[in-house]
Amino acid sequence: MAYASMSEARIRPRQVLVLIIVFLIVLKLVHHNGKHTCQGPEYLQAMYAQQEAGTLPHIYAITPTYARPAQKAELTRLSHLFMLLPNLHWIIVEDSNSTTPLVRSLLQRAGLEKRSTQLNIKTPPEFKLQGKDPNWIKPRGVEQRNMALAWLRTHVDVDRHAIVFFMDDDNSYSTELFAEMTKIKPGHVGVWPVGLVGGLMVERPILNEDKTQVVGFNAAWQPKRPFPIDMAAFAISMDLFIKNPQAVFSYEVQRGYQESEILRHLTTRQQLQPLANSCRDVLVWHTRTEKTKLTSEDALQRQGKRSDSGMEV
Repeated sequence: MAYASMSEARIRPRQVLVLIIVFLIVLKLVHHNGKHTCQGPEYLQAMYAQQEAGTLPHIYAITPTYARPAQKAELTRLSHLFMLLPNLHWIIVEDSNSTTPLVRSLLQRAGLEKRSTQLNIKTPPEFKLQGKDPNWIKPRGVEQRNMALAWLRTHVDVDRHAIVFFMDDDNSYSTELFAEMTKIKPGHVGVWPVGLVGGLMVERPILNEDKTQVVGFNAAWQPKRPFPIDMAAFAISMDLFIKNPQAVFSYEVQRGYQESEILRHLTTRQQLQPLANSCRDVLVWHTRTEKTKLTSEDALQRQGKRSDSGMEV
């Protein structure tokens, strides 16, 4: 009995050691899988593989925003894209005199503090929409997009390939669109179709026979614009903004010419890079949220009450 007891005493440390080794191996595998793999579609798995290899370019998505009843809902919807995609950096520029707790809290709750930049700049009063003005009567987001470009020009690593995308908060985006953006070559502007815009089911670039070059556009609204496309129809290699500091948005352009104004400094039609299955796939839609009707809320406020008292909606 004494011999058996001594044998067990000698074996136990080995068993403990084996268990520790097994535990560490399992822990490493779980950590590796949880951090680096993706169970989504192939294009998303490929993005995560590139991210792990250090070859996935950053995409800087610029979103101008302003205070309104649907603001938090719009930004929350967009934040889900950033949770899914590993290489997106969100630059939110508020049309206000200071950054707001609402946007700051939203970024924190989405876990995006380290992959976002919160800026603010007020639109001059003469360029603000008034009352019942239609949203097309004055250029929107000019100050905010230009501030984001100024931030990028002073903060990005100029030796690392990156992409810039102007991401309005009321559009609908497929995650696959951002996989397409990663294909944009340095020194190029990538283009693709946009659904539900310009009075058409889809606005799209028209390509040559071998599908390698843009030769025109099917736009119905002001088709003679130098670049008759929507803001959601293109993304730009960051190096072009570094090489062309004069490339900014302007108030001094005709209605519908903001896209042409920025692109004329950076590229030509012939240099555009067609993406999204040779411009046959629609991966972004120019949707708009219906203006919120708050007649009952207005009646409450006339009584000195609010339905959202003490809440953030």
